[in-house]
Amino acid sequence: MTPSTPDPRARHDESAEQQTEQPAEHGGHDDGGGGGHGHHDPSVFRDRLLLSVVATVPILYLSERFQAWFGYEAVAIPFEAWLVPILGTVVYLYGGWPFLRGVASELADLRPAMMTLIALAITTAWGFSLAVALGFPAEAFWWELATLVDVMLLGHWIEMRSVQGASRALEELGELMPTTARRYLEDGGTEEIPPSELEEGDRLLVRPGESFPADGEVEEGASAADESFLTGESTPVSKSPGDEVAAGSVNQNGALTVRVVRTGEETALSQVMRLVQEARASRGRFQRLADRAAGWLAYIAVGAATATLLVWLGVGRDLTGSVALAVTVLVIACPHALGLAIPLVTANATALAANNGLLIRNRDALERAGSLRFVAFDKTGTLTEGVFAVQEVATEAQPGGDAEQQGDAGPSRAEALRIAATLEARSEHPIAAALRTAAEEAEADVGAEAEEFEVESGAGVRGRVDGRHWRVGRLSWASDEGRTVPDALQRAVDRFGQDGATIVALADEEGVRAVFALADAVRESAERTASALRERGIEPVMITGDGEEVAQAVARRIGIERVYARVKPEDKVARVRELHDEGPVAFVGDGINDAAALIESDLGVAIGAGTRVAIESADVVLVNDDPEDVLRMLSLNELTTRKMRQNLLWATGYNVVAIPLAAGVAAPFGILLSPSVGALLMSASTVIVAINAMTMRRASLGVRASAATA
Repeated sequence: MTPSTPDPRARHDESAEQQTEQPAEHGGHDDGGGGGHGHHDPSVFRDRLLLSVVATVPILYLSERFQAWFGYEAVAIPFEAWLVPILGTVVYLYGGWPFLRGVASELADLRPAMMTLIALAITTAWGFSLAVALGFPAEAFWWELATLVDVMLLGHWIEMRSVQGASRALEELGELMPTTARRYLEDGGTEEIPPSELEEGDRLLVRPGESFPADGEVEEGASAADESFLTGESTPVSKSPGDEVAAGSVNQNGALTVRVVRTGEETALSQVMRLVQEARASRGRFQRLADRAAGWLAYIAVGAATATLLVWLGVGRDLTGSVALAVTVLVIACPHALGLAIPLVTANATALAANNGLLIRNRDALERAGSLRFVAFDKTGTLTEGVFAVQEVATEAQPGGDAEQQGDAGPSRAEALRIAATLEARSEHPIAAALRTAAEEAEADVGAEAEEFEVESGAGVRGRVDGRHWRVGRLSWASDEGRTVPDALQRAVDRFGQDGATIVALADEEGVRAVFALADAVRESAERTASALRERGIEPVMITGDGEEVAQAVARRIGIERVYARVKPEDKVARVRELHDEGPVAFVGDGINDAAALIESDLGVAIGAGTRVAIESADVVLVNDDPEDVLRMLSLNELTTRKMRQNLLWATGYNVVAIPLAAGVAAPFGILLSPSVGALLMSASTVIVAINAMTMRRASLGVRASAATA
């Protein structure tokens, strides 16, 4: 790699470094004062809230301000003068401890933010009130302090509940794994063992209603499996010998013998769980923006509070009132909503993505999906099924392959498929399998195997069917042996060739009687995907190692105009760079031969979650082998970006208005906010941000529907 050529991994490495940063403003939310959102237990704040509320009730009852407001006279209580300070101190130390502990972490990192503001506000109120209790001539803030701590605890409890709910998807995934596995012994019996003791090659018995304890391959039996946790689709998937099953999926209606192929961290379920964890820790552009804004807000709030105190003292306001306004500024400026704006959206988006079969590894890369100019697809296994299928059949009786009448010149379409499938009954070649599948779909009555069966290496097979000698294979083989090709079939051959199809001929002793056009089957959703991308202003592109004719034929069916054919895996990177010169590009591939292109692109999207290369190379993994999931990914990105912008706008806009209001700019109009009212407004903004993020849960069908109907 020349010095002028950018390292394709540089962008991903940079993003990874950014993802490891931990936001200072969340450093002390838990009882221990450290960790992020994922380490909190809502019960910590609930318990502290309950005790603080109990202590707050007598403080409010004994408050002279409350007695004046509500027109009552409190019953005399022994040691009343010290009861309120004692209860207020209990609320400050016990209820405020998570915030006091959190400020230590923020100041140690030299990154003051939300915890610093909360701790400063309640400490100022407590210290000032304690001084009043000891004789300082002013009015104490005990009821404001108590209600402020209560409101802050309530807001954090709501936040933790919301985050816990958004993270529950990962816990539910872990619960899918069974606690025991039933392994076959050498004598044919079975034993129950923990799934952790399973090894590759073990044979398991999985009964109806049981979960598969490991990834495996069915050896005996027939059933269906519920794989909705992995694919998002509720329809059970049929399972028969040779089919793979995923750990955590549920066997539906038949006992199966399964050979273990992957265990532990190698299973698809473990990969999904790891991807969800990575996505939760991923910190995108919007999150980093919110982190920086919250940090600056801490300095602004302290400066505004100091200015508020000095200005009001300067204009002759009493010390109590001036301090109250300064405390209100500190409280109302707490970047609680700002700190919560992005994490809640990210948590809900991650769960929503997983439920729709979209596994996000790199949040920063996904955010770039909104500016894509190109989506480049690998062909085989991405836009196509990756298996041969009979596309058309032409016979002398029906050269176009559409009619079903029997003619004297040769077999009908169904008859030609029946003969070819009978000849190919013993072959394991992909073309033979495609002919047999086509015969089954045409409901052709395939009889016993052909007599006098022979294989001509590299040419085809021959044998006797219904007392007549037939051969099926390469068209050139029939021509080499002097079999003539009727004009009607030759025209079909020419047309098939223009479409890039593989041509197989069925001939008897007199000549070629039918020709079959075989090609890699195009996925049903590929054309819809290409069309929807164009409607979004994104150009679909094909990059494939197949020949020009084959690539162009598939591209015409799908509706892709720009095609790069005969591209070696190592050259796909160069094609991606060419596209990148014109605009941001996403690359969608199977993650095996496309690893370099996945890394080089602005957004690497791997089809299927079954390969380690796909997981390690891509930014987003689409669990289903369906290109239409690219549209779901784009729709999810649009929804997520919209919610993040809404939350950031509300959280920052709120402070633009609230801080001046708390400082007393509306005092000429008779509006002055107390610290407790400031706490209520701050918590209200937090609740609004949380509700806006949680509405994403209701948008899950909308994401899927908008992609499917785009």
